[in-house]
Amino acid sequence: LRVLDLARAALNGYVCTRCKPTYWVLSRASREPRGTQLLWVNNTGTHYPELKLTRLPSASPFPVVPCHGCTTLHRFLFNRTSDATKGVVKMSGARTVFVTGAAGFIGSHTVIELLKAGYRVIGIDNFANAVPGENGQAASLERAQELTGRTMEFYPCDLLEKSSLERIFDKYKIDFVIHFAAMKAVGESMQKPLFYYKNNIVSTINLLEVMKEHGVYSMVFSSSCVVYGNPQYLPIDEAHPTGNVTNVYGRTKYAIEQMLEDICKAEKQWNIIALRYFNPLGAHPSGKIGEDPIRAFTNLMPVIGEVAVGKRSELAVLGGDYDTEDGTSVRDFIHVMDLATGHVAALERLEQNPRYKVYNLGTGKGYTVLQLIDAFEKVTGKKIPYKIHDRRLGDIPAIWGDCSLAEKELRWKAQHGIERMCEDFWRWLTSNPAGYRTDNPRTSLKINTEIGCGDSSLAPELDCDK
Repeated sequence: LRVLDLARAALNGYVCTRCKPTYWVLSRASREPRGTQLLWVNNTGTHYPELKLTRLPSASPFPVVPCHGCTTLHRFLFNRTSDATKGVVKMSGARTVFVTGAAGFIGSHTVIELLKAGYRVIGIDNFANAVPGENGQAASLERAQELTGRTMEFYPCDLLEKSSLERIFDKYKIDFVIHFAAMKAVGESMQKPLFYYKNNIVSTINLLEVMKEHGVYSMVFSSSCVVYGNPQYLPIDEAHPTGNVTNVYGRTKYAIEQMLEDICKAEKQWNIIALRYFNPLGAHPSGKIGEDPIRAFTNLMPVIGEVAVGKRSELAVLGGDYDTEDGTSVRDFIHVMDLATGHVAALERLEQNPRYKVYNLGTGKGYTVLQLIDAFEKVTGKKIPYKIHDRRLGDIPAIWGDCSLAEKELRWKAQHGIERMCEDFWRWLTSNPAGYRTDNPRTSLKINTEIGCGDSSLAPELDCDK
């Protein structure tokens, strides 16, 4: 059973405008706080009926926190009872989410939001692009647990090792899969196409086959705005043609999207949401979790950071002759925490059996590279020297998204602007000058090696994470 606290900002007792469930009022138990109503929610899309609380009393024993993108205040409460529900229902049975690429940049931030929302999380990563700690532990996930006060289970595992994946699915009853794991460097993909096709597409096929064998049919897929190719119009919406992709990385994402759509059309039990990201920046506001790739940096912000702290003399800006405001490329930069909450919203949408859906996740605003540099300088007070270089093969001059569909159907909207992205990244960088590499991971993260997943010594030659 799942329990939610629901209230509007003034705690005036309205039902959550984002969830909009069908409900019946239950009889109040004698021990309930005065004025509390219990609502039993009819949710045929889940194995766990929900109990919802509205019209909270002034001295409510329940914590209330802001819902992402929603004016309603709510919080999932799992595996505990309270005075308000004692004698009425015992809460148990949190839904289980299997996360590939869990230790990576977007993966680790999403794990935080999943744990906060009450999900049970099983994560895997092969550390091809994430920092390992001692005994195969994941430094980013250790910190995720510290921040949330909740635990998860983790396996050092690669999706190309199908037998290891099968053993994990044999061990747990998994409800949802979030698939982050992929090679992602645009430039490298043009140099090593076969490597990218194998690691991105074959690994996804392995995952889908294992899911089907174990009766798991719900997935959120980490896609990309690169599937649109060069935009025919801006801002770009989900109806924009796809497939005219300019780089190998994008072609793998497009091929996987087509495969997922075909599966959902042919086999009615599947429900899959593909999230087309724009350009993630920022870090967790605590400064404890951020981007720390072990391969060469491919994202812009970490390189700007290296210039700011003196590790590089200048920033190489790739392309200064685009038909844009200042000649540099335009991107829709989105805070990584907004992406994370977008995944939680997508899981909730899967409960409604959407079959196959795609959503843009961005801010709906485009900024040039030089505008990003200017915002970073304003926030940090650091001057960023730069030099214009030739364009990079496969890059798109300008792209930003229309994210109104996600706002309408997921009840999600990006909350953070470009200066907040710079501020949170700078806090992460200055608090962790060596990234995760100085960590001495603790033992709270439950590392599972008995299943025999992965050999991290092979990680650079296998698939990295999102």
